[in-house]
Amino acid sequence: MTKADLIDEVAKNSELSKKDAEAIVQAVLDSIVESLKSGGKVELRGFGSFRLRDRSSREGRNPKTGEKVFVPAKKVPYFKPGKDLRELINS
Repeated sequence: MTKADLIDEVAKNSELSKKDAEAIVQAVLDSIVESLKSGGKVELRGFGSFRLRDRSSREGRNPKTGEKVFVPAKKVPYFKPGKDLRELINS
């Protein structure tokens, strides 16, 4: 499912215009991003949670040349599915 598909589903299920549905979907996504940027987490009960994980620095390789390159430490977003979602998918 793409973002456009999600907007269509929201518009259809809520009887809103596509423009209003797009604004709602974008507001939700922006809220998740802002919370993660500020170091917080987002928990949607029954669905899952979004968190940040720290990746340490490491030495990598350029696949084209084989040359060693330094990969700096960074934070990466991580999604952990909730129990209800896991059960629905695996049933």
